[in-house]
Amino acid sequence: MVKIRNYLKPNAVRMAFGLLIKAVGTVAELLLPLLLGYMLDDSETSIVRDTKTLLLFGGLMLLFALVALYGNIIANRMASRVAREATQKLRGDLFSKTLSLSARQIDACTLPTLVSRLSTDTYNVHNMLGMMQRLGIRVPIFLFGGLAFAFALEPVLTLILVAVLPFMLAAVLFIASRGTRLYAKLQGSVDGMVRKIRDDYAGVRVIKALSRTEYESQSFKEVAGQVAKDEMSAGIWTGMSNPIVTLLLNLGMVAVVLVGAFRVQAGVMSPSKIVAFVSYFTLILNAAMTVSRLFVTLSKGAASGRRICEILNMPEEPLLLSAPEHGSARVEFDDVSFSYGGKPALEHISFTLKKGERLGILGATGSGKSTLVQLLLRFYDACEGAVYIDGENVTQIPAERLREKFGIVFQNDFIMAGTVYENVDFCRGISEEEVRRALRAAQADFVFEREEGLQFPLAAHGVNLSGGQKQRILIARALAGSPSVLILDDSSSALDYRTDAALRAAIAGEYPDLTSIFIAQRISTVQNCDRILVLENGKEVGLGTHAELLKTCGVYRDIARSQGGEVRE
Repeated sequence: MVKIRNYLKPNAVRMAFGLLIKAVGTVAELLLPLLLGYMLDDSETSIVRDTKTLLLFGGLMLLFALVALYGNIIANRMASRVAREATQKLRGDLFSKTLSLSARQIDACTLPTLVSRLSTDTYNVHNMLGMMQRLGIRVPIFLFGGLAFAFALEPVLTLILVAVLPFMLAAVLFIASRGTRLYAKLQGSVDGMVRKIRDDYAGVRVIKALSRTEYESQSFKEVAGQVAKDEMSAGIWTGMSNPIVTLLLNLGMVAVVLVGAFRVQAGVMSPSKIVAFVSYFTLILNAAMTVSRLFVTLSKGAASGRRICEILNMPEEPLLLSAPEHGSARVEFDDVSFSYGGKPALEHISFTLKKGERLGILGATGSGKSTLVQLLLRFYDACEGAVYIDGENVTQIPAERLREKFGIVFQNDFIMAGTVYENVDFCRGISEEEVRRALRAAQADFVFEREEGLQFPLAAHGVNLSGGQKQRILIARALAGSPSVLILDDSSSALDYRTDAALRAAIAGEYPDLTSIFIAQRISTVQNCDRILVLENGKEVGLGTHAELLKTCGVYRDIARSQGGEVRE
């Protein structure tokens, strides 16, 4: 929570001024019962003879009421602004932090919990910051100031109130401490529900195609039921504070009225003091009730704040100490091994790729092709061995400079809602001429056949494009940044063989110095590469040209045989 408080520091002056205004307004409101008591005392003895005094007290009450009204309005507006700006900065930093997390850290957190912390948790923190400013000064003034004024009016009756308060505060603190844990558990359940929604949304077509709608609906009901159960537990537990506080204070009120009645009857206090004291008692009652609500909000905010700080406090991926350059190859894997949670994904992979060369990577699903790319981009670090780019170990290159060297199209890449130009440029400031060049190389001539050209609007996820058209737009995006290394991760699978061949030929002709890595399951995509790396269960089972592998690699030969007419020696 210390880190959360740091976001309030830029607004410290505004927040202090707002709290001062809130304090003035609250004190003005606190003086109203005292003035009422004096008015009643005066009216009992001289209502006719001293009308001026009554008008004076009445005017003061009106003035204090207006000060309280406008003071609270101004202070609440300032509190809302401080909370909004602090939360906006917090949410922005949290989003930036999630973008800088390594793939291993994201795997540990999971995407649904990151989404939940960016949305629900920041909302809870916003509510907590706003309410603590609005009520954090008002409630103590009402509580302790009310006690002070009540004690000045009638010390004996105040002792009854003082006797009740410790029980009330103990109950609220006990409930709030357990409430924080329950709300933390609730947020974990919400993460699970977000995960379920995300998975079902991503696979909705498959679910419908396999007639699993009813099963998934039932599965979601179970997840949502757990959220409802945890929310009910947290709500019931924290909701106990209001009735407990109300019961204790009402018992105190009964005792005050009874004792006050006896004291009035005995002539040791006036009825006007009873009225004023009951007014203060009501203020204290409202303050105590607010304390219970405040602790509910604080419980939610504290639980959410801890979850946010867990992400913000995650360490950056360190850069290793500098070392001498390692050769002059554009890309080199030197005896690289990697595992996910102890399960080997790549074992002892070695190859060298020079400037302008093309490498094809072939293998079945789960053979480690995409993992190899993630090591190259340093989404993960190799467990053994080293990966080099232009002679530098990737662990010694800042992430931003490293990834500027690459143009990549992932298997499940995305198209945003916007024009063709905006999707290819991707906020990199690329000229229209370079965008057109990339589109032509990517065989995306369909763009120029449309009247809008580069300004042709694309729907979110590219739903107004065919699968092949989407892939060509994405390939153009990768080419437009003038990368040193192009990586196409099974990103031409929707293209027909003729377009696929034309694409590879155009890239080689238009970008002759571009080092290219083609990841595929189709031999026709990689057979013209300078070398082909064949993977099976994370192991290298072949490395060579198409002709060499047909002679020396049984796995490659089997794939070629299964794909029949696609292969020409």
